[in-house]
Amino acid sequence: MVLDATKVYMIKRFTTSLANTTMFTTYAIYYITALGLNPFELLLIGMVLELAVLLFESVTGVVADTYSRKLSVIIGMFVIGTGFAMQGIIPALEGMVPFIPVMFWVLLAQVFYGVGDTFVSGADTAWIVDEVGEEKIGTIFMSGKRYALLATLLGIALSVGLSTLAPNLPYLVGGILYLLLGVFLILFMKETTFTRKPREEGASHFKEMATTWLSGAKVIRSQPILFLILLVTLFTGAASEGYDRLWEANLISEIGFPLVGTLSLPMWFGMIAAVSALLSLVAVGIAEKRLDVNNERVVVVGMFVLTGLKIAAVISFALAPSFEWALACLLMIGVIEALSSPLYDTWLNLNIESSVRATILSMMSQSNALGQTAGGPVVGWIGHRLSIRASLVVAGILLTPILVVFGRVLRKR
Repeated sequence: MVLDATKVYMIKRFTTSLANTTMFTTYAIYYITALGLNPFELLLIGMVLELAVLLFESVTGVVADTYSRKLSVIIGMFVIGTGFAMQGIIPALEGMVPFIPVMFWVLLAQVFYGVGDTFVSGADTAWIVDEVGEEKIGTIFMSGKRYALLATLLGIALSVGLSTLAPNLPYLVGGILYLLLGVFLILFMKETTFTRKPREEGASHFKEMATTWLSGAKVIRSQPILFLILLVTLFTGAASEGYDRLWEANLISEIGFPLVGTLSLPMWFGMIAAVSALLSLVAVGIAEKRLDVNNERVVVVGMFVLTGLKIAAVISFALAPSFEWALACLLMIGVIEALSSPLYDTWLNLNIESSVRATILSMMSQSNALGQTAGGPVVGWIGHRLSIRASLVVAGILLTPILVVFGRVLRKR
């Protein structure tokens, strides 16, 4: 059986989205109610994850551009799968090794997740862009998002069902899905356009990788647009860490859920995620039909508008006086993020040359990790000293420099 690159990419997007949704729809219940983690510990988990990304991202991106994008992606799948499966067996580990605190196992699993993710980020995108061509990437990324949202709907039901049986099961199943995906990619992922750079006589592997990294850094220095993209990823990371880690805690601790029948926390989070995915699916479908997502100006205008809407939605969610208000904001943020992700990927890849694509994408991911590593503890400290609502307001404010960057790009064009 032979699958073309587009089908393999869509299967990968579907499976990773299924695994992630299965784990992350109810992860807050596992972390907060089963493991007893507080808001500061939740932000510490995120900081360790992003620190691992920050330290390893450049190296793994260079591996993809120097040796093989396929090899890098497959390694990442197995490392990520191991990390998530480890989180799934923490209750068993706690019983076998009672003198080691739960937080140690959670943080160790985050290191596996972070390192594995650095092998995938940049490499998978560089692979598909080279295989299908830059002129089609906007359409490919939008279609990939649609497949991911379909998997999200399935993953929500799976997450709620598994979490009801035991709160650690979603992580165990998610880890297994990643491991199986690694096996699938070994069998079906083909690399037809990438050519490994000729190795200089007597050059070590380290020197070969250093040359690739320096080439990527030189490209960023020579192109102002890439520097502006770097700023966008930095502030996106700083803002996202606070929101991603604390929105569930804000609902649980600050706002509360209405009493409706026998609905449990997993069911509430599952319904919120399901409605958000359905709305996002509709929005992405409309964008695919109505917008020329392969046109760079259309992409930048879209990002400018979506960033402004997200700032308003995040701050409004932080100050929400009722559950209904907060729910409307959450759904709006979900739709905005679903549209922003493929538009950002398109904008970024239209401004990168193929030979150093994975390296530069990894540098961008590293910038995002730097923002999360620096911004996460600050947002977490504010939540610890003041309130979770205050942390979320700061997360919204941290997005405002991105609006300025997109405005500047539009004026230049």
